[in-house]
Amino acid sequence: MQTTYTSTTNRSSTTAAAASIEDTGKLVLRAALALLILFHGVSKLVGGVGFITGMLAKTGLPPAIGYLVYIGEVVAPLLILFGVWTRAGALVVAINMIVAVLLVHTSQFFTLSQTGGWALELQGLYFAGALAIALLGAGRYSVGGVAGKWN
Repeated sequence: MQTTYTSTTNRSSTTAAAASIEDTGKLVLRAALALLILFHGVSKLVGGVGFITGMLAKTGLPPAIGYLVYIGEVVAPLLILFGVWTRAGALVVAINMIVAVLLVHTSQFFTLSQTGGWALELQGLYFAGALAIALLGAGRYSVGGVAGKWN
């Protein structure tokens, strides 16, 4: 009977350790994506969104849509970083990346960079990271916690 108790204890501590490692991985993924996207957002806060509104106007879309980039590159990354409404924030970043590729990088979709990688590997990685966070959630190390709404 004592062996069973020890075995159960070891199993539960192993499960707890695995959960802790998983939550740490989620935190690393969230922080990396959020901080890297946030740099783009800060650039837009400092320099404005004239570049984006101009491109939208050329395509016949309302230039005011360009201001949504602040949500995709400032608000959503902050939600992801702090772990509040994480899944929703990640979906916004994923949509933002789709719009960015369609608006700016469509001609590069089937091309390689000078070093042999996909020309859109950065955008692809941001998109994939955002999708992964949307599917995984924030984890334990977040303001919203594991049971938080949209976490």
